[in-house]
Amino acid sequence: MFTNYHKKVISFFIFARYFTNMRFILLFVFIGMSSMIQSQINEIGVFAGGSNIMSDVGDDTYLNPSQLAYGLIYKWNRSTRHSYRLSVKRSMLEADDKQSSISGRNLRNFKFENNITEISVGFEFNFFDFDLHDFEYNTTPYIFTGINYIFYDEIYHTASGYRIDKQTSALSIPFVLGIKSRLASRFIIGAEIGARYSLTDNLDGSNPVDDRLARYRFGNLNSNDWYMFMGLTLTYTFGRNPCFCPY
Repeated sequence: MFTNYHKKVISFFIFARYFTNMRFILLFVFIGMSSMIQSQINEIGVFAGGSNIMSDVGDDTYLNPSQLAYGLIYKWNRSTRHSYRLSVKRSMLEADDKQSSISGRNLRNFKFENNITEISVGFEFNFFDFDLHDFEYNTTPYIFTGINYIFYDEIYHTASGYRIDKQTSALSIPFVLGIKSRLASRFIIGAEIGARYSLTDNLDGSNPVDDRLARYRFGNLNSNDWYMFMGLTLTYTFGRNPCFCPY
């Protein structure tokens, strides 16, 4: 049986599919949170860092942030060890075959840029107790996973460069590792690095979905694209202090 919380999350994803403009997305994030901020410890803040893509175009280095990534984060701390997390992040993914160590890619000489917006909901687990009631110094590593809904451009490559066909969407799965500490009585600072496995093979334009563009497909068509977000988070805590009771 779905709770009101789950119904809000489902409704958020349905509406976000049709309102891809960033202002509308942020509006629905805050509306979805409004009924949850009265009886729990909450965090709201920002993310800033870099991004890179691992695909059939460009450098094959796993960690090579080349573009600014930024966004908003909300956390609903259910206990000292876990919280539910909602975020919206945006970046531009780019790659250039000239920067690859693979000679075949150097000769091919493809490059692209693709704007991506990521809406993420999931579960954050702290390795150690992180009690927001305790205003002494506190720090813990954490992991995060869940499900992402991403908006990006469907692109394809021609001899004269890449082309944008349309805007589309897909899912991705985040695997995030981070560490966070209390910066002041109400502020939490963190650093995290996260890989996303996308359920598409065309963030880089190597495998356009539309069959009318099939002649433009290349590379490993059986391997989906990965992308990375890494950076710093700064959140502000608010809300009435709950009793973190075991259950």
